[in-house]
Amino acid sequence: MSERTLSILRQCAPIFVILQDERRQELLERLFQNGELTVNALAEKMTISRTAVSHHLKLLKQTGVIAVRKAGREKYCRLSLAGSVELLRSLLASLEDDQKNIAERNKQT
Repeated sequence: MSERTLSILRQCAPIFVILQDERRQELLERLFQNGELTVNALAEKMTISRTAVSHHLKLLKQTGVIAVRKAGREKYCRLSLAGSVELLRSLLASLEDDQKNIAERNKQT
């Protein structure tokens, strides 16, 4: 792989790690289905504690997969995938460039 591809892959790695967890996947699915939800509303829909939900949401927020806004005492969560999608598109484009380069080198031999 090219240095460019490896660099982008390193940037994507935290997203992949975060998305491995089934509970986080479930939280994302709930947000996809329901739109913006409070932390309490999410916790009510889950089989894990509110503290555990908050922990998972914090990790998702740190990787930019969700956005959180505060209104009074409530925190509202929503999906925020634009940054992740753009990064993954960059990775795919770089991998495609690498594949073209490999194919060209293979033609020459």
